[in-house]
Amino acid sequence: MNQDLSIIHLVLNASMVVQAVMLLLVFVSVSSWAAIFRKLFALNKVKGQNEEFEREFWSGTSLNDLFAAATKNVGQSGPMERIFASGMREFQKLRERRITDSGTLMDGARRAMRASFQREMDVIETNLSFLASVGSVSPFVGLFGTIWGIMHAFNGLASLQQVTLATVAPGIAEALVATAIGLFAAIPAVVAYNRFARDIDRIASQQETFIEEFSNILQRNVGTQTANAAGR
Repeated sequence: MNQDLSIIHLVLNASMVVQAVMLLLVFVSVSSWAAIFRKLFALNKVKGQNEEFEREFWSGTSLNDLFAAATKNVGQSGPMERIFASGMREFQKLRERRITDSGTLMDGARRAMRASFQREMDVIETNLSFLASVGSVSPFVGLFGTIWGIMHAFNGLASLQQVTLATVAPGIAEALVATAIGLFAAIPAVVAYNRFARDIDRIASQQETFIEEFSNILQRNVGTQTANAAGR
């Protein structure tokens, strides 16, 4: 490629509208990459925290000790640990009110965990919609810049008596750069969105499974305590 058709030359000689579109797409691309790296680190942190808590939960540690640790280290706890703490907190509050009905106890604990689960998923899904928007809109923004650039190029050629490929090529090449930048912004966003959506679905499934397993443990505890009280 000769110097006249280099990328920098094409960008500098594009019309103001096309340059504005390119600048917007570059800004969106940078923001998209920043969101991708933030989400990547955040999801890895969530996975590590959930796995660590699950190992601790199934290691045989008592529920009261786990709840005390979760209450003490609120800032360092992960989503699954906070879900556990919300269910345990509601369960203990109902027990303190002398409520012995197992259905009432379990419904209260499940509702508290479901509410906490939804709050955690809202946080985990942050910036996911931004990546989806970048992936779907950026190609069309680049296409708009291309169409405008081609219109501008042909308007400039209208006054010429003889038009050759050498006179048409620079204007069209300038316009096509906008589409290329749009695709450059969209493709990583789409790939990252699909990857993160799959990871988030796995995290959600893991946390929902934990809610059911923890509910079963609470149910067995309530049944054991009820049987002991009846035996007395």
